[in-house]
Amino acid sequence: MAGLFADEDARKQVLQLETRIIKFEEALVRADEDGRVRVRALLDLQMQLEAQAAELRKLRGQNEELVHALQDIEKRQKDFYVDLDARVRRFESDASTPSHVSPLPTNPVDGTKDVAENPLVENKAFEAAYGFYKAESYQAAATAFRDFLRQFPQSVHEANVYYWLGNAYFLSNDYSNSLDGYQNLLTKYPDHPRAPEAMLNIAECQFQLKNKVAVKKTLKQIVMQFPGSDAADKAKKRLATLK
Repeated sequence: MAGLFADEDARKQVLQLETRIIKFEEALVRADEDGRVRVRALLDLQMQLEAQAAELRKLRGQNEELVHALQDIEKRQKDFYVDLDARVRRFESDASTPSHVSPLPTNPVDGTKDVAENPLVENKAFEAAYGFYKAESYQAAATAFRDFLRQFPQSVHEANVYYWLGNAYFLSNDYSNSLDGYQNLLTKYPDHPRAPEAMLNIAECQFQLKNKVAVKKTLKQIVMQFPGSDAADKAKKRLATLK
C-alpha cells in the first residue's frame, strides 16, 4: 500500500511538472511572439524616421534654393532699376541725348522732356518699383515709387503707386509719409476700389502716431461712406476696441 501511495504521489508530481512545463512553453511562445511584434514595430518606426529625415533634407535643400533664387531676383531687380533710372535721366537731359537717337516728345508748356509719352519705359519703371515691394525691400520700394511719381506725373499707374507707396512707408514704420501716400490717393481718386482699404490704413497710421481723435473720425467716416462693406465692418470692430 505504501508503494502504491508513493507511485500515485510521483505521478501527481510528474503531472504537475508537465503542467508547469507546458505553461512555461506557452509563456515562451507568447514572449517570443511579442518580441517579434516589437521588433517589427521598431523596424517600421525606424523606416518612418529615416523617410522623414530624407524628406526634411529635401525640404531644406529646396528652401536654400528658394533663398538663393530670391536673392538673385532682388539683385537683378535692383540692377534693372539702377539702369532704368540712368536711362530715364539721360532722356531728360538734352546734353546727354545722342545725335542718332530721336529725342522724346517735349511738353508744349515748359519744353521739358515728356518721359510719360513712352509707355514701355513707364511700365518697366512701375514693375521695377513694385519688384522692390514684392522682395520686401520696402525702403527701396518707397524711393522707387516716389521717383516714379516725379518722372511720370500723368501715369495711368498713379493711383496704384500712391497706394503701394503708402504701404511701403507703413512697412518701413514711416507712418507720417505713409499717411501722405494714402491721403493723396483719396484726394485724387476718391472712387478708387482701394479707397476703403486706404482709409483703414490711414486710421492705422493715425493710431501709430497716437492721434486717437483722428482715428475715431476716420473709422466713423468709413462706416458712413462705405456701409455694408468689409472695410465698414472692420471699422466698426476697431471702434469698439477704442471705447
